[in-house]
Amino acid sequence: MTRAGRFYVPIFPLPDLTFFPHTILPLHVFEPRYRAMVNDCLGRGRRLAVVGLKPGYEDDYEGKPAIHAVAGAGQIVQWERLATGRFNILVKGDGRIRIEREIPTDTLYRVAEATALADVGAGGAAAGRLMTEIKTRCRRVLTAVGRSSPRLDEALAASSSSPPVLADQIASALISSPALRQRLLEETDVERRLRLLLAALDRLLGQLDEGRQAGSS
Repeated sequence: MTRAGRFYVPIFPLPDLTFFPHTILPLHVFEPRYRAMVNDCLGRGRRLAVVGLKPGYEDDYEGKPAIHAVAGAGQIVQWERLATGRFNILVKGDGRIRIEREIPTDTLYRVAEATALADVGAGGAAAGRLMTEIKTRCRRVLTAVGRSSPRLDEALAASSSSPPVLADQIASALISSPALRQRLLEETDVERRLRLLLAALDRLLGQLDEGRQAGSS
């Protein structure tokens, strides 16, 4: 049994990967320990957490390298078991979790005791104003790079998209820095998260403008 408010979840540690809520993550699962994890998950509610490995993981990758304390959790919503025993899966993110501790287990994969993290201050007027600015920057970035994301385009157009949901989707699609992605994942105060995202998009637009100017000179 778990303590009040805590639960057990299999964890899938991956380098330079941040799994945000409200996004879909495709994974090709080939290592035996994670194939075993997916097989077990499919028979036990299909839930797992994807957590980033801390820098310096390379020397202990086959063991238990250090992981970040905050991870994205979700459910396997689609899967394909290949003839080789590997899996192709889609995981739908549904929340942030804090990993409180890893628990002893006889499984090949790691299991943690975790707590769900709730958003704070999602409905304030400031969040709405920041989200309007973020949408504008996001459209400018997509135009500048000549790239379209149907899922993101749909979210930007939907009036019902809440600031926390849309912020996670934009961060997942446009922010490339692993450190910044992890920081955005860890921030539960929605207004602070939005300000971080807005600043990151402004920096990205500045870099794109500099690239265009350098290319035209």
